[in-house]
Amino acid sequence: MSRFFTSKHGALTPYTPGEQPRDKKYIKLNTNESPFPPSPRAMEAASEAAKSLQLYPDPTYKALHEAIAAYHGLTPEEVLVTNGSDEILNFAFMAFCDKDHPAAFPNITYGFYSVFATLNHVPYTEIPLNSDFTVNTADYKGTADTLFLANPNAPTGLALTVSEIEEILTSNPDRVVVIDEAYIDFGGETVAPLVRKYDNLLVTRTFSKSRSMAGARLGYGIGCKALIDDLNTIKYSTNPYNVNSMSAAAGLGVMADDAYTANNCAAIIEAREYAKSALKALGFEMTDSMGNFLFVRHPKIKGQRIYKELRERGILVRHFNSILISEYNRITVGTMAEMQALTDALADIVKE
Repeated sequence: MSRFFTSKHGALTPYTPGEQPRDKKYIKLNTNESPFPPSPRAMEAASEAAKSLQLYPDPTYKALHEAIAAYHGLTPEEVLVTNGSDEILNFAFMAFCDKDHPAAFPNITYGFYSVFATLNHVPYTEIPLNSDFTVNTADYKGTADTLFLANPNAPTGLALTVSEIEEILTSNPDRVVVIDEAYIDFGGETVAPLVRKYDNLLVTRTFSKSRSMAGARLGYGIGCKALIDDLNTIKYSTNPYNVNSMSAAAGLGVMADDAYTANNCAAIIEAREYAKSALKALGFEMTDSMGNFLFVRHPKIKGQRIYKELRERGILVRHFNSILISEYNRITVGTMAEMQALTDALADIVKE
Protein backbone atom coordinates (compact mmCIF):
# COMPACT_ATOMS: atom_id res chain seq x y z
CA MET A 1 0.00 0.00 0.00
CA SER A 2 1.40 3.38 -0.97
CA ARG A 3 1.42 6.49 1.19
CA PHE A 4 -1.15 7.97 -1.20
CA PHE A 5 -3.89 5.39 -0.56
CA THR A 6 -6.68 7.24 1.22
CA SER A 7 -7.87 6.23 4.65
CA LYS A 8 -11.49 5.94 3.47
CA HIS A 9 -10.60 2.50 2.10
CA GLY A 10 -8.44 1.43 5.02
CA ALA A 11 -10.93 -1.25 6.11
CA LEU A 12 -11.22 -2.76 2.65
CA THR A 13 -10.30 -6.43 2.27
CA PRO A 14 -10.43 -7.25 -1.44
CA TYR A 15 -12.27 -10.25 -2.80
CA THR A 16 -9.97 -13.19 -3.50
CA PRO A 17 -10.66 -14.83 -6.88
CA GLY A 18 -10.06 -18.52 -7.43
CA GLU A 19 -6.50 -19.29 -8.40
CA GLN A 20 -5.61 -19.35 -12.09
CA PRO A 21 -2.17 -21.05 -12.15
CA ARG A 22 -0.21 -21.38 -15.38
CA ASP A 23 2.61 -23.68 -14.24
CA LYS A 24 1.01 -26.77 -15.78
CA LYS A 25 -2.23 -28.06 -17.23
CA TYR A 26 -4.87 -28.62 -14.55
CA ILE A 27 -8.39 -29.97 -14.45
CA LYS A 28 -9.94 -26.68 -13.28
CA LEU A 29 -12.76 -27.30 -10.87
CA ASN A 30 -12.24 -24.24 -8.68
CA THR A 31 -13.97 -21.21 -10.21
CA ASN A 32 -17.39 -22.48 -11.33
CA GLU A 33 -16.65 -21.91 -15.00
CA SER A 34 -18.46 -23.94 -17.64
CA PRO A 35 -16.46 -26.87 -19.03
CA PHE A 36 -17.95 -26.15 -22.45
CA PRO A 37 -16.92 -23.44 -24.95
CA PRO A 38 -19.26 -20.58 -25.80
CA SER A 39 -22.01 -21.05 -28.33
CA PRO A 40 -20.71 -20.97 -31.91
CA ARG A 41 -23.22 -18.19 -32.54
CA ALA A 42 -21.71 -16.20 -29.69
CA MET A 43 -18.18 -16.61 -31.03
CA GLU A 44 -19.24 -15.69 -34.56
CA ALA A 45 -21.03 -12.58 -33.34
CA ALA A 46 -18.07 -11.49 -31.22
CA SER A 47 -15.71 -11.98 -34.16
CA GLU A 48 -17.89 -9.78 -36.33
CA ALA A 49 -18.07 -7.09 -33.63
CA ALA A 50 -14.25 -7.05 -33.43
CA LYS A 51 -14.19 -5.41 -36.85
CA SER A 52 -15.60 -2.21 -35.33
CA LEU A 53 -13.63 -1.95 -32.10
CA GLN A 54 -12.45 1.53 -33.08
CA LEU A 55 -15.98 2.71 -32.21
CA TYR A 56 -17.71 2.97 -28.85
CA PRO A 57 -20.55 0.51 -28.32
CA ASP A 58 -24.15 1.70 -28.24
CA PRO A 59 -24.48 2.73 -24.56
CA THR A 60 -28.15 1.69 -24.56
CA TYR A 61 -27.29 -1.86 -25.71
CA LYS A 62 -30.72 -1.81 -27.32
CA ALA A 63 -30.57 -5.15 -29.13
CA LEU A 64 -29.24 -7.05 -26.12
CA HIS A 65 -31.78 -5.49 -23.78
CA GLU A 66 -34.53 -6.47 -26.18
CA ALA A 67 -33.28 -10.06 -26.41
CA ILE A 68 -33.03 -10.48 -22.62
CA ALA A 69 -36.41 -8.83 -22.11
CA ALA A 70 -38.03 -11.16 -24.63
CA TYR A 71 -36.47 -14.17 -22.89
CA HIS A 72 -38.10 -13.14 -19.60
CA GLY A 73 -41.35 -11.78 -21.05
CA LEU A 74 -40.47 -8.23 -19.98
CA THR A 75 -39.80 -4.87 -21.63
CA PRO A 76 -36.28 -3.55 -22.28
CA GLU A 77 -36.92 -0.86 -19.66
CA GLU A 78 -37.01 -3.62 -17.04
CA VAL A 79 -33.50 -4.86 -17.90
CA LEU A 80 -29.98 -3.50 -17.39
CA VAL A 81 -26.91 -5.22 -18.83
CA THR A 82 -23.64 -4.85 -16.98
CA ASN A 83 -19.99 -5.85 -16.89
CA GLY A 84 -20.64 -9.20 -15.24
CA SER A 85 -23.23 -9.65 -12.52
CA ASP A 86 -20.65 -8.24 -10.10
CA GLU A 87 -21.29 -4.80 -11.58
CA ILE A 88 -25.06 -4.96 -11.17
CA LEU A 89 -24.54 -6.09 -7.57
CA ASN A 90 -22.19 -3.18 -6.92
CA PHE A 91 -24.70 -0.81 -8.53
CA ALA A 92 -27.34 -2.16 -6.13
CA PHE A 93 -25.14 -1.42 -3.12
CA MET A 94 -24.52 2.08 -4.49
CA ALA A 95 -28.16 2.79 -5.32
CA PHE A 96 -30.09 1.17 -2.48
CA CYS A 97 -27.76 1.16 0.53
CA ASP A 98 -26.27 3.80 2.81
CA LYS A 99 -25.93 4.43 6.53
CA ASP A 100 -29.72 4.68 6.83
CA HIS A 101 -30.30 1.66 4.59
CA PRO A 102 -27.82 -0.99 5.76
CA ALA A 103 -27.31 -4.29 3.99
CA ALA A 104 -27.81 -7.83 5.21
CA PHE A 105 -26.86 -11.20 3.78
CA PRO A 106 -25.89 -14.67 5.04
CA ASN A 107 -22.59 -15.15 6.83
CA ILE A 108 -21.71 -17.92 4.36
CA THR A 109 -22.38 -16.67 0.84
CA TYR A 110 -20.76 -14.94 -2.13
CA GLY A 111 -17.70 -13.14 -0.77
CA PHE A 112 -18.18 -10.00 -2.83
CA TYR A 113 -21.22 -8.82 -0.85
CA SER A 114 -19.13 -7.80 2.15
CA VAL A 115 -16.51 -6.25 -0.16
CA PHE A 116 -19.10 -4.11 -1.95
CA ALA A 117 -20.60 -3.05 1.37
CA THR A 118 -17.23 -1.97 2.72
CA LEU A 119 -16.23 -0.29 -0.55
CA ASN A 120 -19.41 1.78 -0.51
CA HIS A 121 -19.25 2.50 3.24
CA VAL A 122 -22.46 0.61 3.89
CA PRO A 123 -23.07 -0.90 7.34
CA TYR A 124 -23.96 -4.56 7.01
CA THR A 125 -25.07 -7.59 8.97
CA GLU A 126 -24.02 -11.15 8.23
CA ILE A 127 -26.88 -13.41 9.30
CA PRO A 128 -25.80 -16.90 10.40
CA LEU A 129 -27.08 -19.84 8.40
CA ASN A 130 -28.67 -22.80 10.14
CA SER A 131 -26.34 -25.62 11.17
CA ASP A 132 -27.20 -27.46 7.94
CA PHE A 133 -26.29 -24.33 5.90
CA THR A 134 -29.91 -23.52 5.05
CA VAL A 135 -31.26 -19.98 5.24
CA ASN A 136 -33.68 -19.27 8.08
CA THR A 137 -36.20 -17.10 6.26
CA ALA A 138 -37.54 -15.71 9.55
CA ASP A 139 -34.23 -13.86 9.95
CA TYR A 140 -34.99 -11.88 6.78
CA LYS A 141 -38.56 -10.82 7.52
CA GLY A 142 -39.49 -7.34 8.67
CA THR A 143 -35.93 -6.01 8.62
CA ALA A 144 -34.64 -2.49 8.12
CA ASP A 145 -32.03 -3.74 5.68
CA THR A 146 -31.51 -4.04 1.95
CA LEU A 147 -31.26 -7.80 1.49
CA PHE A 148 -28.88 -9.75 -0.72
CA LEU A 149 -29.55 -13.46 -1.18
CA ALA A 150 -27.78 -15.75 -3.63
CA ASN A 151 -30.22 -18.40 -4.79
CA PRO A 152 -28.90 -21.06 -5.09
CA ASN A 153 -26.44 -19.90 -2.48
CA ALA A 154 -22.70 -20.14 -3.00
CA PRO A 155 -20.70 -22.01 -1.87
CA THR A 156 -23.41 -24.24 -0.33
CA GLY A 157 -25.54 -24.70 -3.46
CA LEU A 158 -28.77 -24.71 -1.43
CA ALA A 159 -31.84 -22.89 -2.74
CA LEU A 160 -34.91 -21.20 -1.34
CA THR A 161 -38.31 -21.82 -2.92
CA VAL A 162 -40.30 -19.13 -4.69
CA SER A 163 -42.83 -19.08 -1.85
CA GLU A 164 -40.07 -18.55 0.72
CA ILE A 165 -38.68 -15.62 -1.25
CA GLU A 166 -42.18 -14.18 -1.64
CA GLU A 167 -42.56 -14.25 2.13
CA ILE A 168 -39.37 -12.21 2.43
CA LEU A 169 -40.54 -9.77 -0.24
CA THR A 170 -43.95 -9.19 1.29
CA SER A 171 -42.53 -8.72 4.79
CA ASN A 172 -40.09 -6.05 3.57
CA PRO A 173 -42.17 -3.84 1.24
CA ASP A 174 -40.04 -0.76 1.90
CA ARG A 175 -36.67 -2.41 1.34
CA VAL A 176 -35.10 -3.73 -1.84
CA VAL A 177 -34.52 -7.49 -1.95
CA VAL A 178 -31.76 -8.57 -4.35
CA ILE A 179 -31.91 -12.19 -5.47
CA ASP A 180 -28.65 -13.25 -7.10
CA GLU A 181 -29.50 -16.03 -9.56
CA ALA A 182 -26.02 -16.72 -10.91
CA TYR A 183 -26.62 -20.49 -10.67
CA ILE A 184 -30.36 -20.74 -11.26
CA ASP A 185 -30.04 -22.56 -14.59
CA PHE A 186 -28.69 -25.64 -12.78
CA GLY A 187 -31.58 -26.06 -10.35
CA GLY A 188 -33.93 -24.22 -8.04
CA GLU A 189 -36.84 -21.97 -8.98
CA THR A 190 -36.38 -18.54 -10.51
CA VAL A 191 -38.24 -15.54 -9.15
CA ALA A 192 -37.72 -13.56 -12.35
CA PRO A 193 -41.48 -13.63 -13.16
CA LEU A 194 -42.18 -11.79 -9.89
CA VAL A 195 -40.47 -8.51 -10.83
CA ARG A 196 -43.79 -7.07 -12.00
CA LYS A 197 -45.58 -8.22 -8.86
CA TYR A 198 -43.06 -6.74 -6.42
CA ASP A 199 -41.53 -3.32 -7.00
CA ASN A 200 -38.84 -4.06 -4.39
CA LEU A 201 -37.39 -7.10 -6.21
CA LEU A 202 -34.16 -6.99 -8.19
CA VAL A 203 -32.98 -10.23 -9.81
CA THR A 204 -29.39 -10.49 -11.03
CA ARG A 205 -28.06 -12.96 -13.59
CA THR A 206 -24.74 -13.77 -15.25
CA PHE A 207 -23.60 -15.16 -18.60
CA SER A 208 -20.51 -16.63 -16.89
CA LYS A 209 -21.90 -19.98 -15.77
CA SER A 210 -24.63 -21.62 -17.85
CA ARG A 211 -23.84 -19.57 -20.96
CA SER A 212 -20.09 -20.32 -20.96
CA MET A 213 -19.00 -16.68 -21.10
CA ALA A 214 -16.99 -16.08 -17.91
CA GLY A 215 -14.24 -14.42 -19.94
CA ALA A 216 -16.68 -12.01 -21.59
CA ARG A 217 -17.77 -10.42 -18.29
CA LEU A 218 -21.46 -10.01 -19.02
CA GLY A 219 -24.40 -9.94 -16.63
CA TYR A 220 -27.69 -8.18 -16.11
CA GLY A 221 -30.39 -7.24 -13.67
CA ILE A 222 -34.16 -7.27 -14.04
CA GLY A 223 -36.67 -5.36 -11.98
CA CYS A 224 -39.47 -2.83 -12.26
CA LYS A 225 -38.76 0.19 -14.45
CA ALA A 226 -38.25 2.49 -11.45
CA LEU A 227 -35.52 0.24 -9.98
CA ILE A 228 -33.79 -0.06 -13.35
CA ASP A 229 -33.98 3.73 -13.77
CA ASP A 230 -32.18 4.08 -10.43
CA LEU A 231 -29.47 1.66 -11.54
CA ASN A 232 -29.11 3.45 -14.88
CA THR A 233 -28.43 6.64 -12.95
CA ILE A 234 -25.50 4.87 -11.32
CA LYS A 235 -24.35 3.37 -14.61
CA TYR A 236 -24.36 6.68 -16.49
CA SER A 237 -22.58 8.32 -13.56
CA THR A 238 -19.75 5.78 -13.60
CA ASN A 239 -19.28 4.09 -16.97
CA PRO A 240 -21.86 4.60 -19.76
CA TYR A 241 -20.03 2.14 -22.04
CA ASN A 242 -19.84 -0.53 -19.37
CA VAL A 243 -20.04 -3.56 -21.69
CA ASN A 244 -17.58 -3.92 -24.56
CA SER A 245 -18.83 -4.46 -28.11
CA MET A 246 -17.60 -8.03 -28.44
CA SER A 247 -19.18 -9.17 -25.17
CA ALA A 248 -22.48 -7.52 -26.05
CA ALA A 249 -22.46 -9.19 -29.45
CA ALA A 250 -21.56 -12.56 -27.94
CA GLY A 251 -24.43 -12.12 -25.51
CA LEU A 252 -26.82 -11.62 -28.40
CA GLY A 253 -25.43 -14.70 -30.10
CA VAL A 254 -25.89 -16.99 -27.11
CA MET A 255 -29.38 -15.62 -26.40
CA ALA A 256 -30.29 -16.77 -29.90
CA ASP A 257 -28.94 -20.26 -29.17
CA ASP A 258 -30.91 -21.32 -26.12
CA ALA A 259 -30.83 -24.99 -27.12
CA TYR A 260 -27.04 -24.95 -26.81
CA THR A 261 -27.29 -23.56 -23.28
CA ALA A 262 -30.00 -26.04 -22.29
CA ASN A 263 -27.98 -29.01 -23.56
CA ASN A 264 -24.89 -27.89 -21.65
CA CYS A 265 -26.87 -27.38 -18.45
CA ALA A 266 -28.37 -30.86 -18.78
CA ALA A 267 -24.89 -32.36 -19.22
CA ILE A 268 -23.58 -30.51 -16.16
CA ILE A 269 -26.54 -31.60 -14.04
CA GLU A 270 -25.99 -35.21 -15.12
CA ALA A 271 -22.30 -34.99 -14.21
CA ARG A 272 -23.18 -33.35 -10.88
CA GLU A 273 -25.56 -36.13 -9.91
CA TYR A 274 -23.00 -38.76 -10.94
CA ALA A 275 -20.36 -37.08 -8.79
CA LYS A 276 -22.72 -36.83 -5.83
CA SER A 277 -23.33 -40.57 -5.87
CA ALA A 278 -19.67 -41.44 -6.44
CA LEU A 279 -18.44 -39.20 -3.63
CA LYS A 280 -21.06 -40.46 -1.19
CA ALA A 281 -19.83 -43.99 -1.92
CA LEU A 282 -16.36 -42.81 -0.86
CA GLY A 283 -17.70 -41.55 2.47
CA PHE A 284 -17.99 -37.86 1.58
CA GLU A 285 -20.74 -35.68 3.01
CA MET A 286 -22.25 -32.83 1.03
CA THR A 287 -25.12 -30.40 0.66
CA ASP A 288 -27.82 -31.03 -1.92
CA SER A 289 -26.33 -28.52 -4.33
CA MET A 290 -28.48 -26.97 -7.05
CA GLY A 291 -25.51 -25.16 -8.60
CA ASN A 292 -22.81 -26.20 -11.04
CA PHE A 293 -20.65 -27.16 -8.07
CA LEU A 294 -20.58 -29.46 -5.06
CA PHE A 295 -19.84 -28.50 -1.47
CA VAL A 296 -18.23 -31.51 0.19
CA ARG A 297 -16.32 -32.72 3.22
CA HIS A 298 -14.91 -36.02 4.41
CA PRO A 299 -15.45 -36.83 8.10
CA LYS A 300 -11.98 -38.32 8.46
CA ILE A 301 -9.79 -36.14 6.22
CA LYS A 302 -9.10 -32.43 6.64
CA GLY A 303 -10.48 -30.21 3.92
CA GLN A 304 -7.16 -28.49 3.31
CA ARG A 305 -5.39 -31.81 2.91
CA ILE A 306 -7.90 -32.90 0.27
CA TYR A 307 -7.40 -29.61 -1.57
CA LYS A 308 -3.59 -29.98 -1.51
CA GLU A 309 -3.64 -33.64 -2.48
CA LEU A 310 -5.88 -32.92 -5.45
CA ARG A 311 -3.70 -30.01 -6.51
CA GLU A 312 -0.64 -32.25 -6.54
CA ARG A 313 -2.58 -34.58 -8.82
CA GLY A 314 -3.39 -31.72 -11.21
CA ILE A 315 -6.95 -31.06 -10.06
CA LEU A 316 -7.92 -27.65 -8.70
CA VAL A 317 -10.84 -27.20 -6.30
CA ARG A 318 -11.72 -24.25 -4.06
CA HIS A 319 -10.81 -24.35 -0.37
CA PHE A 320 -11.96 -21.63 2.03
CA ASN A 321 -10.03 -20.69 5.15
CA SER A 322 -13.07 -19.49 7.11
CA ILE A 323 -13.36 -21.62 10.24
CA LEU A 324 -17.07 -22.17 9.54
CA ILE A 325 -16.39 -24.04 6.30
CA SER A 326 -12.70 -24.93 6.45
CA GLU A 327 -13.44 -28.66 6.34
CA TYR A 328 -15.30 -28.27 3.07
CA ASN A 329 -14.15 -27.89 -0.52
CA ARG A 330 -16.24 -26.44 -3.32
CA ILE A 331 -15.86 -28.51 -6.46
CA THR A 332 -16.99 -27.14 -9.82
CA VAL A 333 -18.84 -29.68 -11.95
CA GLY A 334 -16.93 -30.30 -15.16
CA THR A 335 -17.45 -32.81 -17.92
CA MET A 336 -18.29 -36.40 -17.07
CA ALA A 337 -14.68 -37.36 -17.87
CA GLU A 338 -13.40 -34.67 -15.47
CA MET A 339 -15.74 -35.87 -12.74
CA GLN A 340 -14.51 -39.42 -13.23
CA ALA A 341 -10.90 -38.21 -12.94
CA LEU A 342 -11.85 -36.36 -9.74
CA THR A 343 -13.52 -39.37 -8.14
CA ASP A 344 -10.60 -41.62 -9.10
CA ALA A 345 -8.18 -39.20 -7.43
CA LEU A 346 -10.35 -38.90 -4.32
CA ALA A 347 -10.62 -42.68 -4.10
CA ASP A 348 -6.82 -42.83 -3.95
CA ILE A 349 -6.69 -40.10 -1.30
CA VAL A 350 -9.29 -41.83 0.86
CA LYS A 351 -7.28 -45.09 0.75
CA GLU A 352 -4.07 -43.41 1.96
